[in-house]
Amino acid sequence: MKTSAVIEALGALAHEHRLAIYRLLVQRGPEGLPAGAIGQRVGLLPSSLTFHLQNLQRAGLITQRRESRQLIYGADFDEMNGLIGYLTDNCCGNGSACSTNCAPVQTAKSAKRIPKVA
Repeated sequence: MKTSAVIEALGALAHEHRLAIYRLLVQRGPEGLPAGAIGQRVGLLPSSLTFHLQNLQRAGLITQRRESRQLIYGADFDEMNGLIGYLTDNCCGNGSACSTNCAPVQTAKSAKRIPKVA
């Protein structure tokens, strides 16, 4: 992935509404969501939503397809993985044994609770 594309993608994600839209689409998976449903879930009017969706699309982070009269948006998972790969490509590149530091970290929300043993 080229540095200019990484900068554009990170710039697109550096906004509250665009980040919320992107996280929603990643969560939704490959099937995506219609524009109206995205707007309802993130609380944006159609004109504002269009602006943010176009920004994410120009950055290559989301895809758009037409189904009948609806526009369906989805996360571009190849692009997402390329961005993550670019950011972590040189993790621990100095030869130190830090592979556990480069592993994705689960957030408290996504981590499974393990019962404490007395």
